[in-house]
Order: sequence, then C-alpha cells, then structure tokens
Amino acid sequence: MKTLEISEAYLADYGPKSETWVLTRGGKPVAAVVPIRPGMDAETFSLSHDADFIEIINRSWQSYKEKGGTSLEEVRRKYGIRRQAVRRRARPKRPKRRRAP
Repeated sequence: MKTLEISEAYLADYGPKSETWVLTRGGKPVAAVVPIRPGMDAETFSLSHDADFIEIINRSWQSYKEKGGTSLEEVRRKYGIRRQAVRRRARPKRPKRRRAP
C-alpha cells in the first residue's frame, strides 16, 4: 500500500495499477484508490466494500448458523413455484471415426 499527499495525486504517473493507494491531506488519510479485479463489475465492487451490506450478510450467516435455513424445495412448495426443466446444451457432434481396414 502506498501513501500519497493529495496535492501530488497524479496516479497515472505512479507505480503499478494493482496497488492500493491511500490519499492524504495534511498527513491524514482522506481517500483510498483500490484496484478492481479483472472481470468484477462496478456493482459487485461497490457492494463488497459497503459496510451496511456486509453487516446484513454477516447477520444472515449468524442467523443461519443459529436457526438453520430453508431449503429451496421448501420455498418452492410454500409459494407454489414449479420446478423448471433444466435445458441442456446440445453437444457438438463428433466426427465419426473410421475403422482401419
């Protein structure tokens, strides 16, 4: 992790893009620049760093550990949801092998 005074913050001029940067003003941290992993969308990144969302997830896990959960089949029964047939992708046809004479 690098620390940089905000008045000097031209990040394109500094080091690799895979590092976390802490921006400071007067020596006190005011912001962080965090790299986003390849393939991660902005919404996923935002939620994974949201303290309120993380708290909701943690409470849910704790409740699940203490009380158990509800199976998908139970939810379907309760709300009258039919199970849909799973569509399988068609396999590409293999060329037929010729037998040696």
